[in-house]
Amino acid sequence: MRVILFLAGLLASGPLFAQSAAHERMKTLQADPASLQAAIAAGKKASFFCANCHGEGGVAKTSDVPNLAGQHPAYLLEQIRKFGAGERKDQFMQGLIKVLNDEERAQIALYYASVTVPPSKADSSQIAHGKMMFDKLCARCHGPNARGNELYPRLAGQQQPYLKKSITHYRDGTGVRNNQLMAIATSPLKNEDIVALSHYLTQLP
Repeated sequence: MRVILFLAGLLASGPLFAQSAAHERMKTLQADPASLQAAIAAGKKASFFCANCHGEGGVAKTSDVPNLAGQHPAYLLEQIRKFGAGERKDQFMQGLIKVLNDEERAQIALYYASVTVPPSKADSSQIAHGKMMFDKLCARCHGPNARGNELYPRLAGQQQPYLKKSITHYRDGTGVRNNQLMAIATSPLKNEDIVALSHYLTQLP
């Protein structure tokens, strides 16, 4: 637990993310209600190619793809930057994002952030145990309602199979993405804990 708190403190005390031109543009758009609404409308059009995998409105079509709807715009924009810079590895995503300019990146992030993600059905018998595990290991970073922030993704409403697979990858170190804080946080989880956690998170609004 001390290690988790130490790492969380390091993250909180440092810069939230690399301040790109797209981040500055997004702040400008957010400062004016009319500009924000225009950006959201433009982002909906610019994100047409994302719908093939992430679904209309950012609700994924398949269980192995994350929902983008309802994510914090700064978090989304940072992930877009990482794919564009090659810091996150996915040949398909990297190719698509490289064609987007700063304005389009900011617009897409604002659009998805504006969309409400619907909760999914879950096994009600798993929810109490899942909540206990979430409050103990996850809430400190992902927020008390699992809605994320600038640094950490929204987990509420993600599809249960995606959550189960992702948490397992972090625990076992078998995924494409490696994160020391996530590896430490998930290390105590047994398989049945991960199942319960995924059912709890998927049904959150």
